[in-house]
Amino acid sequence: MFSKILIANRGEIACRIIQTAHRMGIRCVAVYSDADADARHVAMADEAFHIGPAPSSESYLRSEKIIQIAKESGAQAVHPGYGFLSENTDFAEACEANNIAFIGPPSSAIAAMGSKSAAKAIMEKAGVPLVPGYHGDDQSPELLRAEAEKCGFPLLLKAVAGGGGKGMRVVENMAEFDEALAAAQREARNAFGNPDMLIERYLTQPRHVEIQVFCDQQGNGIYLAERDCSVQRRHQKVLEEAPAPGLTEETRKAMGEAAVRAAQAIDYVGAGTVEFLYDVDGSFFFMEMNTRLQVEHPVTEMVTGQDLVEWQLKVAWGESLPLSQDQVKTRGHALEARIYAEDPDQDFLPATGNLRYLSTPDESAHVRVDTGVTEGDEISIHYDPMIAKLIVWDESRDQAINRMVQALEQYRIAGLKTNIRFLHATVDCQPFREADLTTNFISAHEELLFPKSRLDLDKALVLAAGFVLEQRKSHEQITADPWSPFGRKNSWRMNSEYAQPLKLQVGEEIHELKILERDDRYQVFVGDSVYHLNARLDDDYLQAVINGHRLSVHGNLHNDELVLFYEGDTFKCEVYRETYGAEELAGEGSLAAPMNGAVVAIQAEVGDKVSAGQTLVIMEAMKMEHAIKAPADGVVSEIFFGEGDQVSEGAELIAIDTEEAE
Repeated sequence: MFSKILIANRGEIACRIIQTAHRMGIRCVAVYSDADADARHVAMADEAFHIGPAPSSESYLRSEKIIQIAKESGAQAVHPGYGFLSENTDFAEACEANNIAFIGPPSSAIAAMGSKSAAKAIMEKAGVPLVPGYHGDDQSPELLRAEAEKCGFPLLLKAVAGGGGKGMRVVENMAEFDEALAAAQREARNAFGNPDMLIERYLTQPRHVEIQVFCDQQGNGIYLAERDCSVQRRHQKVLEEAPAPGLTEETRKAMGEAAVRAAQAIDYVGAGTVEFLYDVDGSFFFMEMNTRLQVEHPVTEMVTGQDLVEWQLKVAWGESLPLSQDQVKTRGHALEARIYAEDPDQDFLPATGNLRYLSTPDESAHVRVDTGVTEGDEISIHYDPMIAKLIVWDESRDQAINRMVQALEQYRIAGLKTNIRFLHATVDCQPFREADLTTNFISAHEELLFPKSRLDLDKALVLAAGFVLEQRKSHEQITADPWSPFGRKNSWRMNSEYAQPLKLQVGEEIHELKILERDDRYQVFVGDSVYHLNARLDDDYLQAVINGHRLSVHGNLHNDELVLFYEGDTFKCEVYRETYGAEELAGEGSLAAPMNGAVVAIQAEVGDKVSAGQTLVIMEAMKMEHAIKAPADGVVSEIFFGEGDQVSEGAELIAIDTEEAE
């Protein structure tokens, strides 16, 4: 077995690989960019090498530098994780040329599946069912338009070298085709260096079901159950589970055998995933093969009891597969939720910021957390915004869902926006519990997935007041003379009670509370209502009784910003001080950057007449493009940034004079 490997990746997958390698007695070499000097994977590794500046093109994608470090460190093999260089044929060949084992498939297999169009031709020959569409080499706009008409609408444009939802667009009709094609090609060129597209008929109610396959160097191939990954946003998976609910044993076997045929058709070695679209009538179609370990591999591990990274290391060393097909057994049900720094209320725009407060559920046989960050870490614009993967297991799907709901309530983050509340609502909603799954799940059940807060506003304000007052109390120094009026906290005055004011700002609204404290109990006045509050704060845990209703919340108060966590929901407010003042907002006729990122394209000039909804700026953040559209009809009066500029969230990009609109 290898004695030392280099991990050519970062974040949670690098940490995940290190855990298994260390358990097997293998030393690990990490690489890190400027942004990751203090990252968790660097601290976990036995040694680490600086690889370059923060942008991945100048660090984690520098294959020649990684080969050099592998040789310098004495690493016998390189594990690429997923993303970055994991499906790069040149990198796999470079490893082979330098007598360094590549812990993945041979470069020929990566090349065969790297082009989605070529992969479909191979699959057709191997007898794997395909979705109708076009996957040819001729990429002229005229031919693509003709093939789109032939395919029919809705259709899916997909980058032939793509992955992770990048370079993909759903097109509803021919009027949308040209703009969607240009955007998908541009995104594909930026992400993969290849703008070529394939066209597929877009099934309106499909499920995304994928098969985990494994092959060794002796020619053996097996499948290890399947995963349902239908709950997606922007073609990126949000929730995954194993096994896929509702599949018959005949379908499960047919899909598994088709996946193994697909892998053996390209002489595959190692871990791979064959992805299928599963239609309502029980038919399934090959979508693509990912020639690497998948993000969602933990759910397969949980139901099979196998360590897939350990399998990868053994197969790369030359060992046979640990199990034969008839030895593969599954037990129970597993779910994985991807916890992202993003804003679901703003079309899942990626978020950046500091993880100033991070509390995770306790890990056990039922709960697992795969992460690459710790409290205080920064989520930057340079990499994928995934914070962690939360994985649960139980005997049945219903029990696993209950486990996930509870674990999400125990996953608390302050400092930036996350999708935890959205995940909680999704897992707990009735359609998901009933396994009413399609790739359109989020749009079909939008009203359930963005619910109102579980906390009544008045009650939330009272809890917030209790948290603030109790934390202040714990920080105040007790006076030497407890009988002195100067030791009291009620702004002592003779012959009258003093109700201390507390202003809490929620969004744009300021709520004025008045509070009386009597014998460690509070009376909180909110508008015309009076609430009797008993409160006790232990670190971040507030136990409260409000008018006889006992409840508890966790919270984090930092620089007057308070976040309360309650049953998977969050309540955010700020202790308002007049001296702070409100920041000026962008004017009605302006376009402000919705997130930190880079300007990819400016599609207007000063003096241009524009219409509401017209795309004026294209930004890129976390490797995804976002179109910024005109808020109203008008004339462009000023452009504040150019292509390639980095901009901060809230920065004004373009000014529009709406009064000049005709």
